Amino acid sequence: MTLVTDDDLHLFNEGRHFRLYERLGAHVDGDGVRFTVWAPNAEQVSLVGDRNAWTRGATPLEPIGVSGLWTVHAPGWSAGDTYKYALRSHTGYEVDKADPFAFATEEPPRTASRVADLSYEWGDRAWIAGRGPRQRIDAPTTIYEVHLGSWMRAADGTWLRYREAARRLAEYVTNLGFTHVELLPVMEHPFYGSWGYQTTGYFAPTARYGSPTEFMAFVDELHGAGVGVILDWVPSHFPNDEHGLAYFDGTHLYEHADPKQGFHPDWNTCVFNYGRNEVRSFLVSSACFWLDRYHVDGLRVDAVASMLYLDYSRQPGEWVPNEYGGRENLEAIRLLRELNEEVYRSFPDVQTYAEESTAWPMVSRPTYVGGLGFGFKWDMGWMHDTLQFVERDPVHRRYHYGELTFRGVYAWTENYVLPLSHDEVVHGKRSLAAKMPGDRWQQLANLRLLLAYEWTTPGKKLLFMGGEIGEWREWQHDGQLDWSLLEDPAHAGVQRLVGDLNALVRDERALHERDADPSGFAWAVAEDADNAVLAFVRFAPAARPVLCIGNFTPVPRDNYRVPVPEGGFWREACNTDADFYGGSGVGNLGGVDAVPAPMRDWYWSLTLRLPPLGMVILRPDAPGDGWS
Repeated sequence: MTLVTDDDLHLFNEGRHFRLYERLGAHVDGDGVRFTVWAPNAEQVSLVGDRNAWTRGATPLEPIGVSGLWTVHAPGWSAGDTYKYALRSHTGYEVDKADPFAFATEEPPRTASRVADLSYEWGDRAWIAGRGPRQRIDAPTTIYEVHLGSWMRAADGTWLRYREAARRLAEYVTNLGFTHVELLPVMEHPFYGSWGYQTTGYFAPTARYGSPTEFMAFVDELHGAGVGVILDWVPSHFPNDEHGLAYFDGTHLYEHADPKQGFHPDWNTCVFNYGRNEVRSFLVSSACFWLDRYHVDGLRVDAVASMLYLDYSRQPGEWVPNEYGGRENLEAIRLLRELNEEVYRSFPDVQTYAEESTAWPMVSRPTYVGGLGFGFKWDMGWMHDTLQFVERDPVHRRYHYGELTFRGVYAWTENYVLPLSHDEVVHGKRSLAAKMPGDRWQQLANLRLLLAYEWTTPGKKLLFMGGEIGEWREWQHDGQLDWSLLEDPAHAGVQRLVGDLNALVRDERALHERDADPSGFAWAVAEDADNAVLAFVRFAPAARPVLCIGNFTPVPRDNYRVPVPEGGFWREACNTDADFYGGSGVGNLGGVDAVPAPMRDWYWSLTLRLPPLGMVILRPDAPGDGWS
């Protein structure tokens, strides 16, 4: 008896079945395994694997009416067995394909699917019950982005298994105070050098680091440590490996047949046919699968811009306009809206994050007002402008001051995450520390300033692994971080600063509650280009304000006056030039008193000593009239 009901067929063919993983793929069923695959243009489908000596035709599948689905109950098959589907099309094309809905795979470079039992005794009930407030737009969110294969390795240089990686990672991020870990795609991928962004197993964690239940234990361990888990997920394209989704049943089933629509010129990959109902069901089911079966707390959707525009990376004549003659991919827009609607309907305490690099409006606004429905959008403009500014020699920064202040024009048009991500420290771009100008001391001082600027600027924070220790080398996926750097007090100081910044963002409500609200921010200094000094104040209701002032030159500034919203003693909460961070120790002896000397719109002001290439963060000791 098939697992698929008439209701399933109806929803699948309409593009509205978002739990296909409960029906398709391989499911242990009594004395065997029920296999079901979508191959509407196949003439013959059979199961091949170790159990039948990979013999074509030995275990044939039968069509389920005219649905395009094929199924078989295979007695004697069990969890752990490897398999593929041997397909023959009406044109005589024959191929062995991995299961698009496989829960597990062989370890690459082997490509077979593996029957898996996803039974697991979860221990994260308390985390799931309480995670909603931890992930809201007004919560302190600091994300540590990780590539599992190259964060840390075993003593012999091999990959850590999921369980061991979880133990070490949970301890590390907890000590530093990060609220979330974001993993570069762990979905199975044949080419390790793609970092997971060329996915073939949309329902299978990569076997490189262990089994599905071991990955469940990974998530469970992090949840037990109070750390959320976000997964990168790639619905924008997929590789053309023979065993994968491409030309699946002898036709372009998952991808567009027209290369102007179905081929991605940047990555030499296939583009999903978002207009096909069954493909939308497949993709939304994949997203829900990780939230459901693996308890993950969010999905970061990769390359959204490439989905939204039909002419993305294409020259005139190389793309097909939409039905209205425009460049917008209406079918992809529909998919993204359906995705977010379903995710937030079924998992209201998770978040979705869009990597979207253009000015597309309302990415993180609800679909009912015309938005795409994401919870957050990566602020690629902030990343580009800020890195471009800090890479300049300080003597030239006065001429490019607007690269820091321009964000004020658009900072609250979306719910933003500020990303210093993996893409910025690879392919010749250099590590964050190595990007900085000057001698070694100045480079690390610039890095500390950059990190403090990111942590105090409105928006949630994301940092790729290695940035927190001042890694000099570009990211190398075939190795691990240079952990020996922490033997140097200067690099240990950078790491200590990141931990203190995480604690500051967590403890000071003004630094997180109004990240997406303009009432939580006011410029204090936004025109001192000559000295490359920038200052702003962060606010939250019934919370003390926080002043953040950065000196982007290596020249200390004495007697620098800056307005503040209230009087009293303003204490230094953080100084990136402190000795214990590796700085020179220039500061304000713990804090200064505000005096009634009006500047701009505020009655009070401070006279400060600004450290070279440093940021000073101050907060009043006692409540005053400025709290709002």
